[in-house]
Amino acid sequence: MLKLQHNISKFRRITTTLWLVVMLLYFVSCKNGNDNLVDFKYDPEVIPTMITDSAYQLLSDSGVTRYKISYDVWMVFDKAKEPYQFFPNGLYLERFTPDFTTEATVEADTAWYFDDKKLWRLRSNVHVQNMQGEEFNSEELFWDMENGKVYSNTYIEIKRKDSQLKGYGFESNEQMTDYRIFRPHDGKLPFVDKPSVPTDSLEIEKTDSTANINKIGDQEAIILME
Repeated sequence: MLKLQHNISKFRRITTTLWLVVMLLYFVSCKNGNDNLVDFKYDPEVIPTMITDSAYQLLSDSGVTRYKISYDVWMVFDKAKEPYQFFPNGLYLERFTPDFTTEATVEADTAWYFDDKKLWRLRSNVHVQNMQGEEFNSEELFWDMENGKVYSNTYIEIKRKDSQLKGYGFESNEQMTDYRIFRPHDGKLPFVDKPSVPTDSLEIEKTDSTANINKIGDQEAIILME
């Protein structure tokens, strides 16, 4: 009995010693670990709150699906001072009519969406196509969903069936059907033969060395008078 108690006491001393050694090693390890820790500061402007890979979204307006967005990487910065979403590897967007017909497509190598402003910024190899098959190519486009317009301050090319427009500065409606280039440059328009119009159908004021502009259908004819 005394031998058993002696063994138990001896076992307790060994156990206590081992426990003290383990705790000592743990505290030393924690101390060494803390020495190697990096002081981390969270910056919501550059660190996303969510990252999603290879997915797509369907967006609706008044209960009707209007957009489909496909992307490889989607980064959400909803804690930033100006909340935004970032698509570093680009995106592909389709806009639908109420009967689910594609009325426009948008592609870009990089894109941002600013939540509060409902504003898209599309950057690098931006390509848009509308329902008429017209193609718009630029290095940067802004899509203001709040006001229903698309615009750019950079160079843009518009390819139509029988013509090509180029220039700097662009503005359009969301459907990309009503647009204009502010500073046209080196465009290519289709050649149209001068229509044969009877002279009595044109109201011309006889003024020496003047030029009068008259509407002929949808075209403008410049008439030189001597």
